[in-house]
Order: sequence, then C-alpha cells, then structure tokens
Amino acid sequence: MKRTAFEEYLNVVNHSRENRRKAADMVLANPSLIPTLLAVAFDVDKQVSCRACWVLEFTSKEQVEWLLPYVETFLENAPKVHLDPAVRPIAKICEYLTESYFGNKPSKVREGLTDQHLERIAELCFDWLINDEKVAVKAYSMRSLFLLGKKFDWIHPELKLILEENYHTGSAAYKARARHIFKWMERAAQK
Repeated sequence: MKRTAFEEYLNVVNHSRENRRKAADMVLANPSLIPTLLAVAFDVDKQVSCRACWVLEFTSKEQVEWLLPYVETFLENAPKVHLDPAVRPIAKICEYLTESYFGNKPSKVREGLTDQHLERIAELCFDWLINDEKVAVKAYSMRSLFLLGKKFDWIHPELKLILEENYHTGSAAYKARARHIFKWMERAAQK
C-alpha cells in the first residue's frame, strides 16, 4: 500500500479502541506497512500523525520487537513529536520497549537495544517528565525511567529529585504514580 493510500486510511481512524485495533490488525497482518506507518507518524505537523501514532502504539503492544529494525528512526524522530494526542502513544511505546527489555522472559528487544538506545529513551523520558506534558506521558516516563534505573545507576537519584520537586504541584494521578515509583525505588535500593 502506498503512503498516500495508507494516509487516507489513517485519516478515518478515530480515537475509539475498536477503530485503532482494526487499523493495528491491518499492520499486524502486513508488517511491511511499518515503515510507512512510521513515516506518517513522524510527519509531526500533520494531524494524521496522531492517528498513525495511535496505530503504532496498538501494533507495538502486540509486537514491540517489530520496531527493532526501525529503532534508530523511532528514537531520532520521537523527540520531534509535539501534538498532545501523538506524544502519549510515543511515550507508551517507550514504556513497552523498556518493559520488554527488563522483563523476566528472554526478549529480542533485550538483544536489539544497545546502551545508547536505552540512554536516548532515558533522555526522552526525562524531557517529557520536566516539560509541560499530559499526566499520562509523565506516568509512562516515570515507569520507563524506573526500569532504566536498574541499568544506569544515575537515573534513580535524578528521577527521585524531579518527582519530589514536582510532587506538590502535580495532579492526583501524577502523585499516585510518583508514590508507586518511590516505593519501587525503595525496594530496589534494599536489594
């Protein structure tokens, strides 16, 4: 499918789970669409990029390892995403990547991501955490950073500092996630 036809298809995808699931199923059935999906997702000034990011998130939930051949493209372009409905799924994909990397099961993601990739994800998540982003983006970033802190010892102290600084002004959802992260970091420090 050519980009223009796929972009037209994505233009009719709305925010309903059923609609996003249907589009993701199309990509899951035809993985050769992933480069086109990424191209549309990272055409960041177009509204259709948000829809592409939704579909990419749903696809990544099922097959996050399919991003590995395109991880450089993903990490190079993720910081450019700026429309709120697109940033959230990109942050969620970062969380999928870190969860897969640090999971208990053998993972192609663990084999495919380098320390440099992980550091770029950490940088991206810290940017989202300190910038004016929606709480979901911050929550996904907190989780990713907690996991990345298992590998990079400098992350947990920085994360704790940022969470403490912003705790009193954060929303109820922000505070709830921060409390979980504090508990997780405390348990990790005791091991």
